[in-house]
Amino acid sequence: MKVFVWLSLAIIAIAFAVGAYVYPIMPEIMPSHWNAQGQVDGYLPAGIALFLMPVISLALLALFLILPSLDPLKHNYRGFDKYYNGMILVITLFLFYLYALTIYWALGVNYNMIAMLAPAFALLFFYIGVMLRHVKQNWFVGIKTPWTLSSKEVWEKTHNIGGRLFEACGIIALFAIVFPEWALWLILAPVIVSTIYAFYYSYLQFKKEKKPKEKTGKKSKAKRA
Repeated sequence: MKVFVWLSLAIIAIAFAVGAYVYPIMPEIMPSHWNAQGQVDGYLPAGIALFLMPVISLALLALFLILPSLDPLKHNYRGFDKYYNGMILVITLFLFYLYALTIYWALGVNYNMIAMLAPAFALLFFYIGVMLRHVKQNWFVGIKTPWTLSSKEVWEKTHNIGGRLFEACGIIALFAIVFPEWALWLILAPVIVSTIYAFYYSYLQFKKEKKPKEKTGKKSKAKRA
């Protein structure tokens, strides 16, 4: 679905245009980083702050387009290319939303940045969950553990459960809008727990898959003896 890539390019172009348009009315120093409490703790000159995010977005787009060609399993991307390109678009939208919030803050409107980012994180996590349930074995995208990369069956089982967990993370992140004081926990904690569980789950599935083969091997050796 190359249309997603073109849409991503269009969004990045809009970001550059917005930066050029608002530059004359921006303060000399703009916020560039917020801490866990949603308070500004970093600043950059307006000329850098207004164009850094569009440049990062463009660099990420280029990287995502190059990665499949570098992957030894690049033929597998054909099985989930529309989800992969969709991920590129969702990430581009996420960065554009963050960029818009930064400009809005620089214009003098204060708010809880973490809570305002909750809907964007919710969309990002949920879409990652959807994509994970369709992604095929590769070296760059997905839940890459020694066990998922060693077994197609373990890969599929792990990504199925991991996808559902990340979809749940997306839904939980929405509660940060209602409970801004818990925003960081509601956004990050479910993702950390889900990632750890998916890693452990892939190990358990690999061990389970390996046991019948070990038993068969032992029986064969016993018969030859």
